[in-house]
Amino acid sequence: MKCFLISTVLLLGVLIGMQQANEGMKRMRGYDDPSLQGAFHISDNQNGEVEASVLGRKVTSHDIEQKHQQLEEVETFNFVSSIGKKLGDGISSLFEKVMTAIGNGIENLLNLFG
Repeated sequence: MKCFLISTVLLLGVLIGMQQANEGMKRMRGYDDPSLQGAFHISDNQNGEVEASVLGRKVTSHDIEQKHQQLEEVETFNFVSSIGKKLGDGISSLFEKVMTAIGNGIENLLNLFG
């Protein structure tokens, strides 16, 4: 979760930096060049809907639905991941018990000879 949060903050920082660089290029040229696209752009269309583009790629509600479907697939993957985690925890617990038994055996041997 921390890694995701840090990555998101850094990505937003990069996008804001790219937008600032684009604005600086426009000011340096002294005129608006349509070939220079911003890092992100939000506008209203004729239908009253909001359109957004990030790095020149339009983001629509259809894209959001695709992301939602991908998240559902990831949740299925998380089920498999949780089974793997339980199996790993069981093996770790078993190994811990075996090592404790070996340690107790060595301790009993030392007490017997000591």
